[in-house]
Amino acid sequence: MQNTAPSPPLIEPDFATGLGFLKSKIKTLPHQPGVYRMFDAADNCLYVGKARHLARRVTSYTQPNRLSNRLMQMVATTRRLEITVTNSEVEALLLESNLIKQHRPRFNILLKDDKSFAHILITGDHPFPQMTKHRGAQKRKGEYFGPFASAGAVNRTLSSLSRAFLLRNCSDSYYDARSRPCLQYQIKRCTAPCVGMVSEADYAQQVTAAKSFLSGQSPAVQRDYAKAMQAASDTLDFETAAIWRNRIRALTAIQANQDINMHGLGDADIIALHRSGGQSCVQIFFIRSDTNFGNASYFPKHEADTDSKDVLAAFIGQFYDERIPPSKILVSDLPAQAELLADALSQTADRKVEITTPQRGTRRQLMANAIKNAEDALARHQADSASQTRLLGELADTFSLDAPPERIEIYDNSHIQGAHAIGAMVVAGREGFIKSAYRKFNMKSEGPHAATTGDDFAMMRQMIYRRFERALKEDPDRQLTSWPDLLLIDGGKGQLSAVHEVMDALGLDDIAVVAISKGPDRNAGKEQFHIRGQNSFTLPMDSPSMHFLQRLRDESHRFAIGTHRAKRTKQALTSPLDNVPGIGAKRKKALLTHFGSARAVSRAGVRDLAAVEGISEAIATRIYDWFHQAGA
Repeated sequence: MQNTAPSPPLIEPDFATGLGFLKSKIKTLPHQPGVYRMFDAADNCLYVGKARHLARRVTSYTQPNRLSNRLMQMVATTRRLEITVTNSEVEALLLESNLIKQHRPRFNILLKDDKSFAHILITGDHPFPQMTKHRGAQKRKGEYFGPFASAGAVNRTLSSLSRAFLLRNCSDSYYDARSRPCLQYQIKRCTAPCVGMVSEADYAQQVTAAKSFLSGQSPAVQRDYAKAMQAASDTLDFETAAIWRNRIRALTAIQANQDINMHGLGDADIIALHRSGGQSCVQIFFIRSDTNFGNASYFPKHEADTDSKDVLAAFIGQFYDERIPPSKILVSDLPAQAELLADALSQTADRKVEITTPQRGTRRQLMANAIKNAEDALARHQADSASQTRLLGELADTFSLDAPPERIEIYDNSHIQGAHAIGAMVVAGREGFIKSAYRKFNMKSEGPHAATTGDDFAMMRQMIYRRFERALKEDPDRQLTSWPDLLLIDGGKGQLSAVHEVMDALGLDDIAVVAISKGPDRNAGKEQFHIRGQNSFTLPMDSPSMHFLQRLRDESHRFAIGTHRAKRTKQALTSPLDNVPGIGAKRKKALLTHFGSARAVSRAGVRDLAAVEGISEAIATRIYDWFHQAGA
């Protein structure tokens, strides 16, 4: 009888090597939960996975007839395996998310997440708390409200809150240095606690009201304000009544800025997935205290045949890796291992977190709206990607490149007569500008390719040298994806020669370099392009390539000038007293009040310094020595 069983798949030599390696490791793998990491011959992390039973999970990769093409490719390149045992599958899931963000493995579903959402912070480490915008890790003591998907939304909200609750927004050092009320007090946006214009008890009431409003108790706050306005009106104190009226209007303005209010929902994130053409868009809406704080779009990187449940599971795990989740997460489809994800998030948040799919009513309507937003965002993203791909192809034709560039680095510098000199690198690729790869260079006057004051050519040489000298140290074989295919230099033939001088010295003569300079009379649209060994040329003013190159150049201008301004402002606001050891805000305030300026402090003798309240003779000697040694 003829055997009709399917024949085993053909095994390529590389796959056989990887398969043999994994099989050799199976016998020593633990029968416990944990995380496994696969590495290639160059020690690049290929994949991070978690498992309830490590031995069984890794064994599944040794069965070729059950593997997709993507997994077969992964096994073929695996040459090293690392195992981390955990106490539970929940711990494994949390560790998996951390390691994926750390290693960015090519075979994992990756969330390109460089967004840091803004929160409103009411600090808790000062007798008179500050209300301010906060980004990043929530390490400072206080209460955080958000996230706000848009910086504009949080700025508008803060502006209205300052009118309604009159809380200070200044830093602690600025607060400690005040001797009279600032402008915020004059325009009725602060009660000036810095100079004792309000008692600690009364200020605490302002703080309580602000927290209540941001926690969703806005009707109660508005009722209290209305009663206060009416009481002032009844006693014919119309000036005070007008103040309460204006504060009520400020609260109303905050609520009017919100697009959707979901009564009874409380704190929730609404996550919707839409897929098309092998790509996905995840749309997330932030609902806090029944109020919509905005939404954001994400486009996870994954294979076209990846299941939607796995995409959502990977998104949720990575998105909340460094964020505290709300108590409710509403999803368009339940992710893979939803209960395990919920347990892990509950452990992170230190309270119960539910992951559910709305089935009916207003929540279902809100989810339908989120799905529609995801659909529209993906359509725009795909259109932008197609346009970007076409432009990169045209760029390859324009500059005679072998292939469309995958990574373009644009370089510019900024200074004022050599002062506060800054170099800037902007990066663009198929997905547009890659802001997480931007880099700034503080120009150095010593060392290789030192830049003298105002020498643009020397600044360009130093910037290129530092960029690629470091790249050669970190990746001498040029295996990583951080190597550019094209350098676009803001400048003319002089800058072009400076760049080639460094690239030739480093042995990097295979990277295309193009300089772009303003044309006659520095008119936009008549830019000249310079390539070594070729005559300079321009492009038609209405050429898509010309517009694209202008956009790249303008982004480098924006980043360089913005970085230069920030450095200039920081140095302008720095006092010489800031660098003196042992001098805090109170002593600095006392010195400035006594002498009138930092320059006068630097010229004072030890006896004069010791006459200031809070300055002992030892500290006076330290201050005197600091200024005289620094000036020696």
